[in-house]
Amino acid sequence: MARFETTMSGNAMMGGNGADALCELGVSYATGRGCNADLVAAHKWLNIAAIRGSERAAELRADVAATLTKMQLATALRAAREWMTTH
Repeated sequence: MARFETTMSGNAMMGGNGADALCELGVSYATGRGCNADLVAAHKWLNIAAIRGSERAAELRADVAATLTKMQLATALRAAREWMTTH
């Protein structure tokens, strides 16, 4: 999974702010398309995409958040914050 994230997030960063690509990465994790489904990772990437301006990601992030526990949501938000501080 980490290799998938590294490759995909790296590819997303190549085109401008990469919001659409990061949104697609979140969708991949939400649906399990090309990777194991992981709603915490999905929320992380959708949150980053939303911060970078993707309206679609903001809508999908809300849908994913509704399915997470408070602990899972906190984990996802922390992971997004950590990623944003290093990229």
